Amino acid sequence: MTSILFGSISSLADTSELQRWAFNKAFADHGLDWSWDREDYREMLRGNGGADRVRQYAEQRGEQVDADAIHAAKSEAFRDSLRKDGAEARPGVVETVSAAKSLGMRVGLVTTTSPENVEALLTALSPALGRDDFDLVLDTTAVETTKPDPAVYAKALAELGEEPGACVAIEDNVGGVQAAKAAGVACIAFPNANTADHDFSAADSRVDRLDPADVTGLLEA
Repeated sequence: MTSILFGSISSLADTSELQRWAFNKAFADHGLDWSWDREDYREMLRGNGGADRVRQYAEQRGEQVDADAIHAAKSEAFRDSLRKDGAEARPGVVETVSAAKSLGMRVGLVTTTSPENVEALLTALSPALGRDDFDLVLDTTAVETTKPDPAVYAKALAELGEEPGACVAIEDNVGGVQAAKAAGVACIAFPNANTADHDFSAADSRVDRLDPADVTGLLEA
């Protein structure tokens, strides 16, 4: 068997700007005069962890906040928007999943976001793409350490019974690429709108849209 491992919900649908909007809504709801513009947010995305971003930003401003509560409010706003407006799969994602399944390959979603965010995104993408299209779905509850630590990829390989060389990861952020490569998994960088100018040189290839031939070609190589 071989497997394609999507590394984040934003590798399926570009939710980056929606997430930034949700952060700003959470700040306003908590009475903060913070507002992250797009350039600021692009820089923040060079690291992983939403609650950590809030903590670091508060420290820079010399303020004390409940970062976990703010992040929880942000996540709820994010999910509410997905429930209301739905989501659209990124270019080539549905075709790549369909092609992989037709070739007898397995497809996984290997993320360290919350199970609630995963469920909201997959529901929003349905019927074009849903949980039943994935042979394995892992979220932050599966491991003790989040990306760029490779723990979630090690967990995926163990559950699928796969060797690293039999898999290809698709990641939209640098931390995700680092996690995949540290686990020995080849990785295609598929940047989102807010990570497009980041350094993806550690990835095996970089694409602006998914093509089933790119994925299977990397597996064959």
